[in-house]
Amino acid sequence: MDSNALIDRYPPQLRNFGDARATIEAIANGHASVLSTATDCLARITARDDDVGAWVHIDPPLVGRQAQALDATTLRGPLHGLPIGIKDVILTSAMPTRYNCDLYADFAPQFDAAAVAILRLAGAVIVGKTETVELASIGRPARTRNPHALGHTPGGSSSGSAAAVADGHVPVAIGTQTGGSIIRPASFCGTWALKPTWGMISTEGAKAFAPSLDTIGWFTRSAGDLALILDCFDTAPAVVVPDIADTRIAVWRTAGWPRAEAATRDAMAAAIAMLQQAGARVTELDPPARFAGLAAAHQTVMRAEGARSFLADYRAGADRLHPRIAEMVRTAGGFTAADLRSAQALAGWARTEFDAIAGQFDAILMPSTIAEAPAGLASTGDLLFNGLLTLLHVPCVNMPLWRAANGLPVGLTLTGPRHDDRRVIALADRIGALVQTSPRA
Repeated sequence: MDSNALIDRYPPQLRNFGDARATIEAIANGHASVLSTATDCLARITARDDDVGAWVHIDPPLVGRQAQALDATTLRGPLHGLPIGIKDVILTSAMPTRYNCDLYADFAPQFDAAAVAILRLAGAVIVGKTETVELASIGRPARTRNPHALGHTPGGSSSGSAAAVADGHVPVAIGTQTGGSIIRPASFCGTWALKPTWGMISTEGAKAFAPSLDTIGWFTRSAGDLALILDCFDTAPAVVVPDIADTRIAVWRTAGWPRAEAATRDAMAAAIAMLQQAGARVTELDPPARFAGLAAAHQTVMRAEGARSFLADYRAGADRLHPRIAEMVRTAGGFTAADLRSAQALAGWARTEFDAIAGQFDAILMPSTIAEAPAGLASTGDLLFNGLLTLLHVPCVNMPLWRAANGLPVGLTLTGPRHDDRRVIALADRIGALVQTSPRA
């Protein structure tokens, strides 16, 4: 299962190319222009976004001018003509950045965040700004709905980016993660997604929540497209990964596993059985007992740093912030300096320890979420299986390859040591191909 299943429901005039590589190749081969591709995306957004609510700002004339300028140039970057959405906590020139926060209702930055600048230089068309939870934090939810079931949450805080890719509005959208804000909505909406190694992508120009956790990543329709976007930010060479039959895969259920529901348990069991049938050596991971404290440590770091990041906003207008954000600032996240030191010490030890453990395997398989997207829009879901990986700073790929009994997507996460992003993506791609050709898929 992938997001193209949604796109196939639409008439031909409302379908774009299936993924980013195909889009770029069609433009390069003269089968489409940048302008016609952008126009197709805008038509799909017009047709669907009243229902899905993925976008907070679209400027069609500006999109057209970007596209025409790219059609007129012979300087073709690696993303020439690719339509991309940007989460509305990341600065974009010529477009407002409002953070879904009343304090920034009139904020119109005059420059791009570093990540946006890199995408533009690579030839991308910035289509618009996608919906977010207030300040990508614990505030007002986005208005976005899950495109698979409009009465269900799309996850958050990168709600709009995940839904825009899942519903075929754009091939790629950029998000951020401090807890589970990329991997969880990717699982709920059924898209591929990468939360890169912390620090690999500059966060300059992205609203800070917890600087020692904040990570910019992206949503796509294929694993290969995850690598395509990574190529724009990282010059490390591609890696060669073994066939599945020659891989060593660890399964880490974590201390939170008792809370996993049927959809996640079934997806994990199906993935393990498939890997074993393909010849992979699958091992249950039993990390040191101290790892059980990582989820709580993540909460301590996130909220303590968040209290400091939003202090200026609080003093500028506490009554214009969501009460949960204001309370976090007032109480310093609810943690003491000793709590924060203890959490940071555990995180530092665990990062080195996890790198050593993960280095013994080709990849580690984990849950992405407790279950499929829950009904209702008031909550974006639980980050139980995400926060500890964000704290560990490791790369995470959501693989959108399974469905719950009710038909909604449910993903699993593949991870590995820090700075092993390319290997994790490549193995996720192999697993995706295996699932698609499996008689049980």
